[in-house]
Amino acid sequence: MSEQVRAPTPAEATLTQVESEDDHNQQVLSHFKNRHSFLKSYYKYVSSCDSTEEDLSPLAGLKVIDLTRIVAGPYCTMILGDLGAEVIKVEVPGTGDEARKWGPPFVKDSKDTCYFAALNRNKKSICVNLKSKKGQELVYDLARQCDVLVENYVPGKLRQFFLDYESVQTVAPHLIYCSLTGFGPKGPYSKRPGYDVIAASMGGLLNITGPKEGEPCKVGVAVTDIATGLYAHGAIMAALLQRARTGRGQKIDCNLLSTQIACLINVGSNYLNAGLEARRWGLAHESIVPYESFLTSDGRLLTVGTGSDKQFVSLCQKMELMPLSEDERFISNRCRVENRALLIGLLRNRFKEKTLSDWLAILEGAPFPYGPVNNIAQVFADPHVQELGLVKQMEHPTTGTIYKVVGPPVGFSEGVNAVRLPPPMLGEHTEQVLTQLLGYSQDRIHSLKASHVIE
Repeated sequence: MSEQVRAPTPAEATLTQVESEDDHNQQVLSHFKNRHSFLKSYYKYVSSCDSTEEDLSPLAGLKVIDLTRIVAGPYCTMILGDLGAEVIKVEVPGTGDEARKWGPPFVKDSKDTCYFAALNRNKKSICVNLKSKKGQELVYDLARQCDVLVENYVPGKLRQFFLDYESVQTVAPHLIYCSLTGFGPKGPYSKRPGYDVIAASMGGLLNITGPKEGEPCKVGVAVTDIATGLYAHGAIMAALLQRARTGRGQKIDCNLLSTQIACLINVGSNYLNAGLEARRWGLAHESIVPYESFLTSDGRLLTVGTGSDKQFVSLCQKMELMPLSEDERFISNRCRVENRALLIGLLRNRFKEKTLSDWLAILEGAPFPYGPVNNIAQVFADPHVQELGLVKQMEHPTTGTIYKVVGPPVGFSEGVNAVRLPPPMLGEHTEQVLTQLLGYSQDRIHSLKASHVIE
């Protein structure tokens, strides 16, 4: 029977000797001489931590310092919060996350912006002046107790506050430190600030988006930000698994431009491997035909995609255009791409003969994908969307504000991925976090408030 040991704190959970002036980094836990005992004690620690969903949340017990604002970073930390992590959002006193000001529109009967509400559920807000020495020490105290830190400052900015990776690592070698930037830590653009639309511009997305003969278009939502947040979330999860093997934290670098270029997928591959420069295709697809939206007789658009020759035959059957499936010009996808204009013209004429509801009834049960082009009201009114239960409603316990959010799109058979907390008021949890997590006394908290270190 293995020896019973106490559950280590995150700072203690390290297998590597780290030289530091702090006592907790000078001690190497003798119990963790092999991987088995380390993992046993580490997971014992995680399962012993507080969680609103007990141990059903995949990240129950994990603590995250959130130094991010706007979209990419908050989206990443929101996902971690949905999975059960305790996310502590550190904001600038007085102003907080810039997204708090990105309105109208505002949540009904409140001054909260819909933008902020969409990205900041399941978080606790504390206000800390990072420019002050005591504020920096407070973040060090958080780092000792937490597992992950996520930040999206311009490279070099946090070094001015002694909160860069190298500085924080000396007090919290177990910490996973994730940086999200516009352009990465090196290169001629590294010091530039970055926004989604800038990365989408420089990374080619705008140039390939829009009507064939029109100007480049911005995508309707910040997809580059969202993709960067998703990449960061995945990288953090991988780093946590690696830490379970090694006991060491590490730095993760994610940036908007690299994410956008990675998201070019086939378009990037077309250029790199075939020398093909991309163009805008509007509602169509460069390499698959038919794969676009068609106007119906009542003015609605229906999107249809046939990714195989069998699916094209099925489409012809449904549309009563079987001669097209036997025509040598359309017999294969390659032929259909080469004769795109002719085939699409024939399909457009046919789709214009019936209403959207008529076509939806005709296509029911088809082996190929199809669906209407919906506006946002139609999206949320869709019976399938309602059956999925994506929309969640929360009431803030203090203000009474009712928030509606799109909840997590991923479900677990053995875990909980859920909306637990409404978006926080600015500095709502400062005192709670300082007393309950850091063990600060009331006198110390009052002193920090008086010196404008916290709010």
